[in-house]
Parts: sequence; C-alpha cells; structure tokens
Amino acid sequence: MVSQNVVVSDANTGIITVSNSSVFAPSAQKPPTVPGHISISKKKLLKNLELSGAQSQRLNSWVDSMRASSPTHLKSLSSLSSEDELNSWLKRHPSALDMFERIIEASRGKQIVMFLDYDGTLSPIVADPDRAFITSKMRRTVKKLAKSFPTSIVTGRCIDKVYSFVKLAELYYAGSHGMDIKGPTKGFSRYNKDKPSVLYQPAGDFLPMIDEVFKQLVEKTKSTPGAKVENNKFCLSVHFRCVDEKKWSDLALKVRSVVKNYPTLKLSQGRKVFEIRPMIKWDKGKALEFLLESLGFENSNDVFPIYIGDDRTDEDAFKLLQERGQGFGILVSEFPKDTNASYSLQDPPEASTYTYIQTSYAYMHVHTVYLYKYNDIIV
Repeated sequence: MVSQNVVVSDANTGIITVSNSSVFAPSAQKPPTVPGHISISKKKLLKNLELSGAQSQRLNSWVDSMRASSPTHLKSLSSLSSEDELNSWLKRHPSALDMFERIIEASRGKQIVMFLDYDGTLSPIVADPDRAFITSKMRRTVKKLAKSFPTSIVTGRCIDKVYSFVKLAELYYAGSHGMDIKGPTKGFSRYNKDKPSVLYQPAGDFLPMIDEVFKQLVEKTKSTPGAKVENNKFCLSVHFRCVDEKKWSDLALKVRSVVKNYPTLKLSQGRKVFEIRPMIKWDKGKALEFLLESLGFENSNDVFPIYIGDDRTDEDAFKLLQERGQGFGILVSEFPKDTNASYSLQDPPEASTYTYIQTSYAYMHVHTVYLYKYNDIIV
C-alpha cells in the first residue's frame, strides 16, 4: 500500500510532507521494481495479443473506439439524420447559453468555483499537442475570471506544460488528470492569501515507472509515422491524431504490448489519444473534491462548482457534481453522447472550441455574489 503525499508549503516554515490514507485500488499493488526493456518479436506479439478470439475482439473494439474519437467519423449536431434524437439529447443536456438565466438563479448567494479543462475547452484541438496555444484574448478572459472567483485548470497535461501555455500565476492547476495539484503563486490570488500553498501528488511513487514506460513507448512507436508520446509527469499520452487510420490497429498493439507488462498501470482512451495512468483511486473528480476542500468548501452548502470539459476523463468530475448535488457540469461537444454533465456547448467550427466561452458567460461581482452578462467572460 502507498500513502498519498500531501505537501503543504508554508511561507515561514517551508515545505512539510504529510502522509494520508492509501489511494490504491483494492486490486492494485505497490509498484514493482521497474523492469528493463522486454524484447519481443512481432510474430510472437501477434500470437500473444491478436490470435486469441477474445483478444482479437478486444483489439477490434479498441480500433472502433479510435474511429469513434475521430472528428471525420462523427456526426455534428446540425447533420444528425434524426431530428428527434438531437432534440431528445438537448432536452437532457440543454445549451448552457440558452439556460444562462437558470444558472444565474441557481448560483445566487453562493460562491462559484470554476474548473476548466484545457485541450478542447480553453484551446482548440490541434494536430500537434505542443502547439495547442491559448489565444491572448482567452488568456485575458481567464485572468478576469480568476479575479472574481477561484479558478482551476484540470488537465491531463503536466503542470509545467499547461502553465507554459496559460502563463497565469493566479490559477490553481491540477495536471496529470488531477495527480499533480498546485495552488496559485503567493500574492497572485486573493483566495489563498490566508492559506498555505498546496502541492498534492498522490502518485509520487510511480515516477520511476512512468519514466521507464515513456522510454519504451517512444522506442516502440517511433516506426509509426505521426505517433507522438507525451510525458505528463504522472501519466503518459500516446497521440494518434496524425497517424494514418490504416496504422491504428498496429499502434494499439504496440501500446498494449508495453503497458501489459505493468499491472499497476491502466490504459484508457480519450480524443485520439491513449492515456496510461497509475491504477490508483484518483481522477479529475477526486481532484475537484480535493480543491474544494483546500478552499474550505468540503461540507459547505454555499458553494457552486462549475466544471467545463470535453473529454471522457472529465466525466469523473461531472459525476461527482451530480453526486454532491451542487453546481453543474458542462460538456463541450458538437455531437450527442452519453454524459453526466447537466448542460452542453457546441465545439466551434475549425476546432476553435475556445470561442464558446467568450460569447455570453458571466461576470460575478465579488461583493454581491451576483452574476451579470458581460462579453468575453466565462462563468
């Protein structure tokens, strides 16, 4: 069993590490000694991973899922063949813009706390993940937002990478799908001026393993044109947005051939990306809960969290808000899909998803705790 590591930085005393309860799933074990690179022939790999009927079916399922995450295979809201299907979905997940007044009313008298995904929410989805830049206009919008209420970016990226894009010291950052949490820089946010800065890293023991798997994945996928392996510190991403669809099944086999040797890591899939994460009981929902607790809202009835995101990993946060019965989740998507979010927003054309938060969200006056419609401000 491995304990959570909560590191609290105090201005006077420095950094103190506090041990907390275990976050490993019941079936998970302490990370084994990092194994060396395992050489396996393609013939043997196919025999082990592809020839069995169950495994072949699993691989086909992965490829189908990869296709489903590709915009070229998706139906946009405007092109759905069934208008009834669209209307039914929008009744369950109406536009957050259309329901703006309802959100104002529900949040009246409460402290709004904002949680924002990065890719596909603050920045457009782009072919090269290293070029998913936030615009200057969006940066100004988020900066104004953070002046009104606590604002966090919750992302699968490592904190250093997303901070290099956003460059705002007044925000809370939860990188690596919430496994690396850092509070605002002292003096930049009025919401932490009386609180110690918080650094939370529940998967610290996995760092050597993550680095080892990263090296193996880079080596294994270098023969697949367009594949890109990203080290997000406590998790890994294998991007296949620029990979020829004919190579997807081969790439899936390569990724699985590495990850299968690490039983304490789990493999999942997002929007044209494979995600490799430690198998611990931690996700974006847990990160949201931890941040609310850090802000003093653990058992408060006067808090109104709003989480905006577009990917599968954001569903854990949407589900948590449902269970708490507080605030709302807002899904950014141009097509109907199963979600725990209460409201929806469409992706703008040309993957410029960031524009949706510039149009008609709200500005909250910090003294009256009231929202006013204001151009270029998000709720």
